[in-house]
Amino acid sequence: MSRSNYLIKKANIIDGTGKKSYPGDILIVDDKIKKIGDLKEKGNFNVIDAENMWVCPGFIDINNHSDSYWTLFKYPSQESLLYQGITAIIGGNCGSSLAPVIRNQAIDSIRKYVDTSETLFYWDDFSSYYDFLKERRLSLNFGSLVGHNTIRRSLIGNKIRQLDSKELDQLKKILDQSMQSGALGLSTGLVYSHAQIASKKELIELAKIVKKYNGVYATHIRSEGENLISSIKEAISIAKTTGVNLEISHLKACGKDSWPLMDQVLEMIERARCEQININFDVYPYTQAGPVLYTLLPGWVVEGGKQNLMKRLRDPVIRKKIIDEMKQADFDYGQIMISVSKIPYALPRNKISQIAKNQERSSEEVVIDLILSADDTITTMIELMNKKNVEKALAQAPAIVSTNGAGYSKEHKKTGDLVHPRCFAGVTKFLKTMIMEGKLLPIEQAVNKLTGLPAQKYGLIKEIGTIEKNKKADLLILDSKKLSYKSNKLDPFHYSCGIKDLLINGKPVIVDYELTQERAGRVIKI
Repeated sequence: MSRSNYLIKKANIIDGTGKKSYPGDILIVDDKIKKIGDLKEKGNFNVIDAENMWVCPGFIDINNHSDSYWTLFKYPSQESLLYQGITAIIGGNCGSSLAPVIRNQAIDSIRKYVDTSETLFYWDDFSSYYDFLKERRLSLNFGSLVGHNTIRRSLIGNKIRQLDSKELDQLKKILDQSMQSGALGLSTGLVYSHAQIASKKELIELAKIVKKYNGVYATHIRSEGENLISSIKEAISIAKTTGVNLEISHLKACGKDSWPLMDQVLEMIERARCEQININFDVYPYTQAGPVLYTLLPGWVVEGGKQNLMKRLRDPVIRKKIIDEMKQADFDYGQIMISVSKIPYALPRNKISQIAKNQERSSEEVVIDLILSADDTITTMIELMNKKNVEKALAQAPAIVSTNGAGYSKEHKKTGDLVHPRCFAGVTKFLKTMIMEGKLLPIEQAVNKLTGLPAQKYGLIKEIGTIEKNKKADLLILDSKKLSYKSNKLDPFHYSCGIKDLLINGKPVIVDYELTQERAGRVIKI
């Protein structure tokens, strides 16, 4: 046997199905699992000692933004994800994907996250995009949804309007071609100004295309606050009408007035499942959200897109009306913390209240001026969710655990930006705090939410997600005694601890707790 083959000995195997763990050995030949059991194999291969440790399938992060944050290219090793045991990510979330790029305005859907003047695109459609990624040698497995905002902008640029029938047919054709090339489905970001205008009819027609290819319709719904119930109803209705596989992205109830709605939402989802609607949702284990600043304004202010938003903010009469309404909101705008900003006086880690105090103005006035000055691109961090709601959602059968973050190197700290700690510790926090310490779920069920369940949801279960013979050898050896994280909202740049070994497609990516230089990822398709 080649020295590239491995025998994992004395493992406590958590196979990703949710079933009880069991002892055993695992033989890996090339990129696949060859045998599982009490193995007495002899040969020329590497032995990995897993005594007193858990061996799990590699974790799958279905709500990831390494592509739209551009860190997939800036930090190709994706260290912050690998050290959490994440071996596969799905991008193209919340309406923004990096393909297809039919016209320049298509990439404007990521401008809220990255300076698009510094980005270079060497592809135009999904086929050439995936070809480019294969040539770059990925550190982990990557697949992508088609961003609704991206293809809409590809078709009509930055115009904010309904599509006519001919344009809708063109949009459907673009989506169809992308699905043929291996896209995993369609995502929406209906909270963002360019997509708010999209009609339910438009979304139904696109969902029909996704259904044809057995893909996923992943929706960042229109509202996670006061209009949460109607937004969930719309998503369920689209799935009921089309039969599409529905994923509700980062399910949450934002703002104290909305916290009581979570029970009703979970009941609605359970009723839909009882009606045989294929519906899941993903959750990240934090109470802090990381929204773009303008999305925290009253809903009517952002209607009609960026130009109308800016016009309203500059009008003295409307501006006063907006400020008065903000002051009556159910959360304190002063507690918003700046994460990423191009404005010198709005440095990351500054709270809006600090800036307001320095300028002797109200927090609400500062928010409006920041949006105007930064051309609506400031990202933030703010406490918006209720801890009990987060835990309640995570415990539900259809819940999938995600980071809703991106992969970084801790070198990113030098930029001065403040990233959400979920990028470095989302999975680790879930396992350490909520499972091992909080006993929210048995460890086997917790691992299923990171492996088998997301693999099943995205049509990847034949290759990854569970430990079975002939599956891809995406495996992690987890040392529960060393499982820990230091990443927090003020100092997020710390890698998680506890992954002793990590294999991706049979190649060693982490050995004895240390990252190797192996780039073993591949493009994943349905």
